[in-house]
This record gives sequence, structure tokens and C-alpha cells, in this order.
Amino acid sequence: MPVNHSRRLHYYKTLVFAFLMAVAGWHCEPIVTTFDDIEEAEHYQAADVPTILPITPDTLLVMTWNIKYGGGDIDFWWACYDDRVLMAEDEVLDNLERVAEYINRADPDILLLQEVAVDSKQAAYVDQMQYLLDHTDLDYGVYASMWRVQNAPSDGLGRTDLGPAILSRWPLENAERISLPLRTDQDPLTTYFYLRRCILKASVPQLDNLYVVNVHTAAWQAETRVKHIDQFKGELDAIDDAGGLFVAGGDLNTLPPGSQVISDFRDTKCGEGDFEGGDYSGEEDWLDDLYADYDTALPLEEYQSADDQEPYFTYGDKPDSLGFTRKLDYLFTNRTDGWVPGSDSTHQDIATPGTTLSDHCPVSVRMELP
Repeated sequence: MPVNHSRRLHYYKTLVFAFLMAVAGWHCEPIVTTFDDIEEAEHYQAADVPTILPITPDTLLVMTWNIKYGGGDIDFWWACYDDRVLMAEDEVLDNLERVAEYINRADPDILLLQEVAVDSKQAAYVDQMQYLLDHTDLDYGVYASMWRVQNAPSDGLGRTDLGPAILSRWPLENAERISLPLRTDQDPLTTYFYLRRCILKASVPQLDNLYVVNVHTAAWQAETRVKHIDQFKGELDAIDDAGGLFVAGGDLNTLPPGSQVISDFRDTKCGEGDFEGGDYSGEEDWLDDLYADYDTALPLEEYQSADDQEPYFTYGDKPDSLGFTRKLDYLFTNRTDGWVPGSDSTHQDIATPGTTLSDHCPVSVRMELP
């Protein structure tokens, strides 16, 4: 009788899953932290906060940046250029020092970050939230975990806690972690240990309760990613319908409509399993509603009409040697004509020959306050 290896594998995974659930219950703290649909986000502040808050400015510099959990130009296993998994503490601190220096040079008032590690073996257990608040001019922050695992079994990752964050010159309130749908193409054991992505939302009372909304959508499964984008849009619609003002953005893992290149990127090396080859065919209209209803830092007409769109690219597997290859990072507002004309910047200078601060570069823009 032939052996059904797929069925046997599923059987073993089910047994392991049941065992892990039992262990988790015995230790009280779950092996993997799951989350409610909406939870309060975690608040942080710098070790030394000012006794007097900064005055409310006429314009506000907003920036978003996926910092690759302080990985700098290290080639990790998930990028398919190396099998590296863990960093040493001195590597993390050196990378974070350069990230903090860049943030201070850019001098944002509000900063949306993605892939911030706070208690992760892969980042030598450095609390990157606290480090950045203590080493930049941004004194207040909120954090929402999208992956909190006691011991991730894959590739020796071990304990993991990383997610999106918002840093601000002013205190943040009403901070919420809003769960996004899980991937639908994985077996139960993989799903249990996998990322639980989220939206992070907070308000800034000092700025007339301006809402700041940060998202990092799914990278690998298109069906899940479009659900994340739709839910992100829904959160913005709810703020707008209630008469609130927002700045929002993050790493949407999706190309703008009218992108000249949607596949066969020069840095694509992965091509098997979960690591798809960077083909965005069929996704060209996923951001249409966001662009239609809200103002983006980079006007769509400017991007689409450019003979060369490369100056607007924000992501590349190896940007220090191959350059950035596509735009995945965005900022939006519902304030009509809220962006200061010509103030948007795509900070590709984080990558110089031989070094880079992340596989994403920051995007910033100046906003006029009411």
C-alpha cells in the first residue's frame, strides 16, 4: 500500500501542535501570544522627557520607515542571499546608532516605524523602541507586536517580539492595536507560529487630536495583503467620517498604480516556497481607492508621468549594491491640500556604496496643520 506522505506529515504536525498547546497551558505564558481584535497598544517614553512640551508648529514633518529590526546591510536567510539568522549585540547597537543619527538629521515630528524589535533573539534582545526614544529627539512612542513568540522553531529564531511603532515629539493617547486577518494558505501549526499583523493607531492631543495610523501589510500572500489594505482603508474612512484628521502610512508591500516595472526586478533571487519572486501582476489597482479618496505624499501624477520612476523607489533586497527597485512605502492624509507642495522626500541616501541602513528607505513629507 503506498504511503501518503502528505497525510502523514499533517498527522505529525497535528500531534506537535497538540503537544505545544499542552506545554503552553502548563507554563501559563503562551508559546505564541494571540491578540484580540482591538487591544490597547504599549506606551513608551524616553528616559529623560522634557518638562515642557514643544510648542505646536504650523507644519509637521511626518516620516515612515521600515528599519529591518536594526539589521542594516546584513544579508539574512529570508532575503535569499545568505543563511544568517541572528545578530550580535554590537551589530544591533551599531546599526541602531546609525539609524538614530539619520532620524535626527531628518528631524521628523512624527515617525512611523515598521519591523521594530523589542525582545527578540535575532536582534540580541535589544529593546529598539527604548533605544530610539533615548537617542533621538522623539520622546514618546507606542508599539504593537505583530509577532510575539517564546521560541519560534523556524531557523533558530528563538524568542521573537517585533512590530510597528509610532514615535512622536508629543505624548500619544488612545493607542490601539487592531488585528489584521491571518494568512489563509498555511497549515494550523505554521499559522500558530506565524506573524499576526496589525494596524497601530494613536492620537496626538497636542495637535488637535491628530490621528496617526501605521500599517505593515502581508508580504507573501496576495489574497491576505488585499484584505489588509482594505481594512487599513476602512480605518481611515472611519476617522474621516467622524470628522477626524489623520496622517497614515507604512509599508504596504504593494506597487503604486501605473508602475512601469511590476515583475522581474533586478534584485529578485528568491523563487521557491514562501519566497515568491516579486511579481506584482494583478495588483496594479489595489491602491486606487486610497489614492482616490486621500492625498498621498508623492502625487500619483508625478510618479506615473516620470520617465524614470527609480528616484521614488523605497525597497530593494540589496539597495547598497543594486539600488532600490520598487516603491512599497506610503504616507496619506485626509486634509485637502494638506501636504506642503514639493516637501516630499524619498531618502535613498540611507544606502551608499558598501553599506545601507535597511532594505527600505524612509519617505517623509511636511504637513500643514489646521
